[in-house]
Amino acid sequence: MPNLRVFSRDSPQRTLAITTADFALIFKHGSTAPAINKSPNHDPPRCLVEFATLQSVDLRGYRALCDGFGTLGLITLGKEVFLCIVTACSDAATVRPGETVSKIDNVDFFCLSHSDYENGFEYESESFATEEFSRGPSFENKETVTDHPFLALKKLLSDGSFYYSLDFNLTDRLQDRSEKSTAFDIESLDEDMLWNSYMIHPLLLFRSHLSPAEKLRLDSSQILTCVIRGFSGTLTIPASISILPQLRTSYSSTLTIISRQSSRRAGTRFNSRGIDDDGHVANFVETETILWIPPNITFSYVQVRGSVPIFWEQATGFLPGQQKIEITRSSEATRHAFNKHFENLELEYGAIHVVNLLSKLKSGESELSTEFSNQLKKSSLSQKAIPSILSNHALLRATEFDFHAETRGPLGYGASSQIKPELSDSLDGFAYFLSEGIGSATSDENQNEPESSFVILQQEGVFRTNCLDCLDRTNLVQTIISSMALESFMLQRKGRLNPEVQLKHSTLWADNGDALSKIYAGTGALKSSFTRHGKMSIAGALADARKTATRLYVNNFSDKARQKTIDLLLGRLTDQSPVHLYDPINDLVSDELNRRALEYSSTKSIKIWTGSFNVNGRHRGPDVDLAQWLWAGIDGQTEEPTIFAVGFQEIVSLSPQQIMSTDPTTRKVWEVAVGNCLNNRASSRGTAKYVLLRSGQLVGAALMVYVREDALRDIKNVEGSVKKTGLSGMAGNKGGCAIRFEYCNTRICFVTAHLAAGFANYDERNRDYETIYHGLRFQKNRAIENHDAIVWLGDFNYRIGLDNQFVRELVTQKDYQKLYSNDQLNLQMLAGRAFPFYTEGLITFPPTYKYDIDSDIYDTSEKARIPAWCDRILWRGPCLRQMEYNTANLRFSDHRPVWAAFSCVINVVDEAVKDRLRRILYTERRNDPYNVMTKTIEQASPQSEEHILPTPIAPGLPPASSDHHRWWLESGALVKSALKPSSDGYNFNIHHSSNPFSSSSDMSWVNTHGSAKRQPIIKNQDTVSQGSQFPPRPKVQILPVELSTESPSSLDNTINRYTGHLGSEKAAPPIPRKPVSLSSKQRLTGSWPVTSTPQTAAATEHIFKGYNRLGQNIGDKVNTVDTPSASTERLKNTGVSTGFWLDRQEKHGQGKSLHTDPSVGSPPRSTSDDLLDGTADEIIEWKPLIPQ
Repeated sequence: MPNLRVFSRDSPQRTLAITTADFALIFKHGSTAPAINKSPNHDPPRCLVEFATLQSVDLRGYRALCDGFGTLGLITLGKEVFLCIVTACSDAATVRPGETVSKIDNVDFFCLSHSDYENGFEYESESFATEEFSRGPSFENKETVTDHPFLALKKLLSDGSFYYSLDFNLTDRLQDRSEKSTAFDIESLDEDMLWNSYMIHPLLLFRSHLSPAEKLRLDSSQILTCVIRGFSGTLTIPASISILPQLRTSYSSTLTIISRQSSRRAGTRFNSRGIDDDGHVANFVETETILWIPPNITFSYVQVRGSVPIFWEQATGFLPGQQKIEITRSSEATRHAFNKHFENLELEYGAIHVVNLLSKLKSGESELSTEFSNQLKKSSLSQKAIPSILSNHALLRATEFDFHAETRGPLGYGASSQIKPELSDSLDGFAYFLSEGIGSATSDENQNEPESSFVILQQEGVFRTNCLDCLDRTNLVQTIISSMALESFMLQRKGRLNPEVQLKHSTLWADNGDALSKIYAGTGALKSSFTRHGKMSIAGALADARKTATRLYVNNFSDKARQKTIDLLLGRLTDQSPVHLYDPINDLVSDELNRRALEYSSTKSIKIWTGSFNVNGRHRGPDVDLAQWLWAGIDGQTEEPTIFAVGFQEIVSLSPQQIMSTDPTTRKVWEVAVGNCLNNRASSRGTAKYVLLRSGQLVGAALMVYVREDALRDIKNVEGSVKKTGLSGMAGNKGGCAIRFEYCNTRICFVTAHLAAGFANYDERNRDYETIYHGLRFQKNRAIENHDAIVWLGDFNYRIGLDNQFVRELVTQKDYQKLYSNDQLNLQMLAGRAFPFYTEGLITFPPTYKYDIDSDIYDTSEKARIPAWCDRILWRGPCLRQMEYNTANLRFSDHRPVWAAFSCVINVVDEAVKDRLRRILYTERRNDPYNVMTKTIEQASPQSEEHILPTPIAPGLPPASSDHHRWWLESGALVKSALKPSSDGYNFNIHHSSNPFSSSSDMSWVNTHGSAKRQPIIKNQDTVSQGSQFPPRPKVQILPVELSTESPSSLDNTINRYTGHLGSEKAAPPIPRKPVSLSSKQRLTGSWPVTSTPQTAAATEHIFKGYNRLGQNIGDKVNTVDTPSASTERLKNTGVSTGFWLDRQEKHGQGKSLHTDPSVGSPPRSTSDDLLDGTADEIIEWKPLIPQ
């Protein structure tokens, strides 16, 4: 029966309500919440959540959407927030009476911002399948189901692999919850096994802020649901089947298997392999076999499986068994993660017995198996054992069982039982979990209630089984181990494993293998026919062949989209935004944490060396001493680099066969050569040696990252990726290879690239850069730009656009600046067409290409290549600072290697201290309602981006200034600068011209005692009438200007000077006079009436009398007609050159009115000094004011 109902309301605010019989959980969209996003493009979506009793909620205006069984949480898809509800489920298992497990059959998503997705579309299974999830805001066909952004998630969560329980904590094994309260405590969840941790996190955070009484009410409502992924199944053993001979009961027993897959390194077969830096392995599954026998005897046995715990990858392919396996890290760089993995297992389960089923004959598997064995011998757990009793009391033991070799004989898969003698000792030592009830379940009603019990025995160790995929071979061997544990339990009770119980046990394990295989590989498990029936039939063999073909299709065409959907569910995509519940207290705490960052974070500086070398396919390169390149610029007093990033190009000759595939043989030779060179120097200086962190290769381009051994503990999430650009992305002769990792809390990325060749192909090189920059992707959709420090190194092939002979002459003269001014990369960067926002150090070395082999002479062949800086190093990031940039004189190639040294500021955050400080601050702020209300009011008003403090562009420099942030005033400096007088008794002359280009002879300083002679102040003749509603115009001092007799263009060069006269009160600022040069020449040369008539006079009076362009009332103080002498005198008094006017008067007759001249009309001038007064034309012709 559904225990939830979902309602929605669209107005006045979009609201969703989840109701039970007694309570309601209300969700409101955050667009109208007080916490308005400061930056909608970057801030995560917000929503309001309220928990209340059902009686206090008014559901009028709501409409019912569906019935539900649980809430999985909230998730952001695009810019919309969705609520996920379990709408269909079925019973999957019953562990003990009163402890049921349900399987999720269907989920639905409801949008918090609008109701567009509630129109009742039918979701057909074939419609929302394996295509990649799209976040596009627009869709072409609004009638198709692809409009719904949650379809991929809906299919994933409804595929029958997700389980939940409302009765007990399904993330814990029975032994871990045996001594805990029978009440379900949501706070005790194991996040490793919790698959909706990302979605449910906002609601758990909301729950943590409730009072204890409200927490109990929310938990009792069973609204929040926590799910695992894997398998759960129960088979009933009838009472007629005797399990224990001394125990007779009329009730049935149950046999249950629960498999919990870890969500830490979850993914699909070829996208998730090996281990990560936190010690989590791919396809890690904890499988528990539980036998419940009435009245109340419970047996439990736990095993684990997981990928080989080293750093390795495997590429997809169309030939089964031919997919190439590659170990991506050296033994030294793997050891810290390997030890962490087994230390975590030992802490959780006790002693560990590894069962390795890898083949010793297949090249890839044998390489993995050898590395696994070496790591086991050097493991920290192996070192803890006492050598004399190592075989019987070691915390870590291993058994190697080549499954394929052992089962190749006539017995077939039946020969796998030969492993039993090798495991029996550990099986007896590990024991199993056993509990018995205090009372007897003798009534039907007691059968549905959990009973209290006491623990008799506990399991003290675990078998860790692995093959390549941890599916088919692993499941068969785990079935054998589980059967051995059941037999051991029966023998202790003086019984034996009944064949019918054995058959049900095998059936459950076959179903378990199929379910786990579908999750990881996309099909059911191989060999399941033997697991289920104990023998392999022809039908079973044909079924395995069909499954193998299906796996090839799924792994090559569907797994990429499935992996992206899994990452989306777990919140691991780089561009994914979490859902934030509106909480002003939490906002206060976050702001306070940012201000107090120094209390939980620190910085340190490391040195990074980078280098690039195109070796031109020379095989003798590794035999050459590379010290003059790798250790260039480092002497005995210089700090050794923490990281070496070494890039090579053309390590193999680019033949037609090789450009389509990658041969790692030559790369490994170069890895050894570089490693030996680094460690020989480190050994001689007695410093820590260097370890190959990771390497990558794209045909001829290779990238290797070496890290000092003592820095490995600070590095995690190491990934590599390549991007081809040759032959439109099909060939690897050109392209890029990248490696990224996190050093403490700083994200670093190195990219080596080999771009298109050819002198004039710079456009193609630009396109290659764009293809690599935007197309290269790491796991979880990380891009190159998603890093704090980025360094590009390689043969970019940009040339110098000058004549060959001229370039060689400039090289001889060492005129590198002129060469760089014509460098194609420099010009393309300046134009913004390549490497925008990247920086290159000052080039002080000659071009690196093209030399004659073993010579310092540039190309003397028939082609006579123009020397060029093909090999470059570019960088980007505020935490980087380049220290050196140079080349080395290695002459066995036609290129010269380049290198650059950087200082990198690493950010270190102590997460434990930060979390503790967050909890303290939250407790303090929760008891301070005044600050919370203040914060709410501040958030209610939108803030511009100017309030966000920018980050500095480089360490040691202040951030950029803005209208709201002025870094030069942070130390308490005065806003207004003060000028120091030249001597006592003097002050600054307030009448001094503000024009810096003025030739005025005004004194800058005046005597305050009156000894300085003040210039006369002339009242402005055109003051505004007293009745004006505007403030009076300031009185203006007219400075004398020498009359000019130049051409009309001289008016453009005339500069008027105004100086306001300050009285007892501060007057309004003067309105600037319109420059004469802004007047239209056309209007001055004949656009006015040539005769003066009553009509034209009235029109003129209407235009020029009353109001100016600013709307100011200027009354009658307008002269509509000027005589030549009057005009000249007025222009003299205003300091304007009159040469132009006198010239016009000479042409049209001296002493005539300008307005009555029949040959030319000139507008009367207003005596207003406004910038846009009555004389301004409708069309203003702007000209620059050139100072004299």
